[in-house]
Amino acid sequence: MSTADQDHMRRAIELARRNLGLTAPNPAVGCVIVRDGQVVGEGATAPGGRPHAEEQALDRAGEAARGATAYVTLEPCGARSAGGLSCSERLVAAGVARVLIACEDASPFAAGQGAERLRAAGVEVQPGVCAAEAQVLYAAYDPAAIYPNRPK
Repeated sequence: MSTADQDHMRRAIELARRNLGLTAPNPAVGCVIVRDGQVVGEGATAPGGRPHAEEQALDRAGEAARGATAYVTLEPCGARSAGGLSCSERLVAAGVARVLIACEDASPFAAGQGAERLRAAGVEVQPGVCAAEAQVLYAAYDPAAIYPNRPK
């Protein structure tokens, strides 16, 4: 992992921190998309939990997301509670080449599904980038309390 990778993940953490406590029932997530060393899209989970950080960053990046690297503070969702495309599906569809993830997500809508979907599509996935720094964002996040009837 390069210094630039760490710097971009720290920027994603900063974006998520701005909405910490405002995104329930979803956690605050930050996403930065970088292509050829330039930031082409950024996003943070909006107040109320929608839209997700990855959605916003991909919308801002547009075609520049193809071949880019996404830095995401929490594993991209593998399914959506409200239906529609998950963030992992959106990242694949956009043609992102790499996804660096700070923290895993125990939610039944992620829990490895998002990372596995990315890998299955040929996207390079690197978990644990700046995990100790990002963990503070998810100290109070308890997916089992939010989704008590979902399988674990």
